[in-house]
Amino acid sequence: MKIFISGGAKNGKSMFAQTCAKRLAKEGHLWYLATMEPHDSEDNARIERHRKERAGWGFNTVEWGRDISAHITETDEHGTYLVDSVTALLTNEMFDGMSGVDACAAKKTADELISFSKKAENVVFVSDNIYCDAAFYDEWTEAFRKGLAEVDSRLAAECDIVAEFCCGQIIYYKGAGIL
Repeated sequence: MKIFISGGAKNGKSMFAQTCAKRLAKEGHLWYLATMEPHDSEDNARIERHRKERAGWGFNTVEWGRDISAHITETDEHGTYLVDSVTALLTNEMFDGMSGVDACAAKKTADELISFSKKAENVVFVSDNIYCDAAFYDEWTEAFRKGLAEVDSRLAAECDIVAEFCCGQIIYYKGAGIL
């Protein structure tokens, strides 16, 4: 089973994703694939909050902040993985802080996540819907928004369930009632 969950910040995506992953997992095969590479105290606080939310759920945590293809051989083929988040992974791949924007990062990230999802029994992807407003941003931000939309679109096409959280409500675009 492949599940894609998107939406705005603090809408309940992560808790819903944890619940889905827990329902799908076999004993001992529940994985949390953490992708955020912290850069400041706000990032550290967010990571700590997520760790506390997962406590007692039975997740084995792996931190793969970039280059998912390098870890595919480590994938538990009977595992259920919660990938939180696609947004952070693309950020890490697209921006290295030195050379600007990697224009190939979106394709690479989508390709790697799709390959990874074919190796594991179940995968729940969490992403942030940041590309739907009508505002125009600087060149780097627009490249990132376009890249995330590309990754999310490709993942959604591969998934059995596609859902969005908006104002605390869940909207199913694909697979409502499957889980």
